[in-house]
Order: sequence, then structure tokens, then C-alpha cells
Amino acid sequence: MNYEIKGEPFPVVVCNLEANQSVKCQKGAMAWMSPNMDMKTQSGGLGKMFGKALTGESLFENVYTAEGGNGMIAFTTGVPGKILAVELKDGDTIIAQKRSFLASDTTVEMATAVQKKLGAGFLGGEGFIMQKFSGHGQLFLEIDGSMIEYTLEAGQVMLVDTGSLAAMEGTVQMDVESVKGGLGNKLVGGEGFFNTKLTGPGKIWLQTMPVSQLAEAIKPFIPTGR
Repeated sequence: MNYEIKGEPFPVVVCNLEANQSVKCQKGAMAWMSPNMDMKTQSGGLGKMFGKALTGESLFENVYTAEGGNGMIAFTTGVPGKILAVELKDGDTIIAQKRSFLASDTTVEMATAVQKKLGAGFLGGEGFIMQKFSGHGQLFLEIDGSMIEYTLEAGQVMLVDTGSLAAMEGTVQMDVESVKGGLGNKLVGGEGFFNTKLTGPGKIWLQTMPVSQLAEAIKPFIPTGR
């Protein structure tokens, strides 16, 4: 798929499709398109609908196909941030935060990823249920705020603050580690009790402004009702 990502802080990915080529997206992600793009809405079956409900995605997804010639379609994010483009090959797996799916080739499969370690799910801040993407083709994910990419070597560890993990390759292991220092550090240090522990090998993508933090940041400026 030929594509271009442009625009900040609300980015858009513009996809140019060949005749009869299809792309699927999260409900409401389409911003504009050429008139020959045909849309069909699908669920993918009861099992996939249940998985989408667990990960916070819409139960249905839209599939757009270029009919009668080349087509163009653009997808936008819902909050200020970045769009992460990953090309999956057979055998590749990407684990991402809930509600991160934007769009992909129809050959990319999305499923639920359950954290095997209870501590990582309940205390790591990323959630017990995440999204897993596999198959082959182009994948586009929403990132909150700015995006930083690291490649971890085998056994290399990165400690990440709650909510800052956007996505990682399936080879990366996730766990939790208690914040160092005494109880005072944990209570008044502002960093909480636990950090997310990521162990390589594999790539990780971190985000600087999780949507939950963005909501807290703007809350004082929202007028309250009388």
C-alpha cells in the first residue's frame, strides 16, 4: 500500500489504493476519500466482536475498496498524537494498547492479547487486555502525544511510567516493578507504586501524553455546570 502521513498535532494517513485493493478501519476513522471507494461494514463474527468489546474498539469495522480504478482514502486520529505505521510480515506480532487501531490492510488480523502475568495486567497501567495484530500487510496505530521508538537487545530492560507504553513487538516481555525508594517516594513522588518493565529483544513504541493524562491536564479549564 502506498501511503503518506502528514499533519500535526492531529495527523492523517492518506492511502492510495490500486484498483480492487481494500483497506479496513476503525469506525469513524475515515476523513475523506475519492468517489470510487465502496464501503462495507462487517463484524468478523461473534468471537471477534467479543474481543473488540474487551479492547474498547467498535464492534464493527468498515472495509473500503477501490472500484473501477485507483482510489484514495484518508484516516485521522481521535486525539492529538502520531500515527505509527508498521509493515507486518508473516510471523510478526504487534501488541498495542487498547483503542489504538486506526486502519490496516484486510490481511492484518486483530485479536485480544491477555497478559499472562496478573501483575503486569493489573498494576502495569497498560491493562490486562491489550490488542494483538498479526498476519501480513500495513498496520496503522494511534499514538497519544509524541512517539519515541527504542529497539531493545535480548535481556535489555526499560522501565516505563504508567500508560506510556503504546505498542511493542510480540517478542518483548512485559512485567511490573515496584518504584524504588521508601513509602514516601511512592505516596508523594507522583509516579505511583509500580512501573511497567519491558524486557527485550524487540522494538517498543512509547507515547508522551496518554489520553488519560491529557484529560486530567485540561480538566481544570473545562467550565463546570451551575
